[in-house]
Amino acid sequence: MRLFLAPMEGLADALMRELLTRVGGYDLCVTEFVRVTDTLLPERTFLRLSPELENGGKTSSGVPVRVQLLGNDPAALSENAAKVAELGAPGVDLNFGCPAPTVNRHRGGAVLLEEPEVIRAIVGAVRRAVPADVPVTAKMRLGLNDTGRALECAQAIEAAGADELIVHARTKVDAYRHPARWEWLARVREAVTIPMVANGDVWLPEDWGRIREASGCDDVMLGRGAVTRPDLARRIRGGEAMDWDELHPLLRDYYAGVRARTEPRHAPGRLKLWLGMLKDAYPEAGALYQRVRGERDAEAVARLLDAM
Repeated sequence: MRLFLAPMEGLADALMRELLTRVGGYDLCVTEFVRVTDTLLPERTFLRLSPELENGGKTSSGVPVRVQLLGNDPAALSENAAKVAELGAPGVDLNFGCPAPTVNRHRGGAVLLEEPEVIRAIVGAVRRAVPADVPVTAKMRLGLNDTGRALECAQAIEAAGADELIVHARTKVDAYRHPARWEWLARVREAVTIPMVANGDVWLPEDWGRIREASGCDDVMLGRGAVTRPDLARRIRGGEAMDWDELHPLLRDYYAGVRARTEPRHAPGRLKLWLGMLKDAYPEAGALYQRVRGERDAEAVARLLDAM
């Protein structure tokens, strides 16, 4: 079995990938999406979203990082996919699942699940453009408004030559509402022959067991649960739970990384976002969240973090 870290816009960036893979348990990560329109993007765009490309396409812990592309133009996507492969990405993933209204209005992400013929054209063009030894994968939801075309979309992805399919067990209109539709994962898996990865509502090690049983998939992608519990992948593999003494240095490294990458006025917000997600699992994180939530000065937040 394999454990993947999901692409999460604004949440699982290169810094978060670096820290979570350091904790351990992951076999593979996927970047946040690179939006492709009708041009070949400059190298710096790919390096900004996937600095791992300068390390052989891996985090410092040695975990491979596939680069995810989003768009609707097969020619432009194939050209950019070829560039990504040239830069050394260990795989190219295609986004057919983003539910963001802005993305969907520009005919990207989950909205394409209403156009399986376009999905097939995109996957086929990218597969032809990328060397055979570089995996081309796709991540989809179960549909836009309903699940009516889920199987058709999955089969279009397979027919076009994808090496692997990742399925988030929700439709676009489901957003992130609980529960995910795990029963549909088995239906999609049975409709294709390529390997499939199950995704959605895995918050605890017990959920990992349940989604595997419901879907019949050996491989699972962890999303928001991985950020809420940084030790989730490690615990699934039977490792030790993370206590505050281990989490606190991780938070300090995260905030130092955020401050090095962003303007001072934005840094506190990024830390508060993560603390807000951690607070239910870690009382100390909740206490720190209460102390920093009204503070906007980056230096003051650093002092409060160090004092915990």
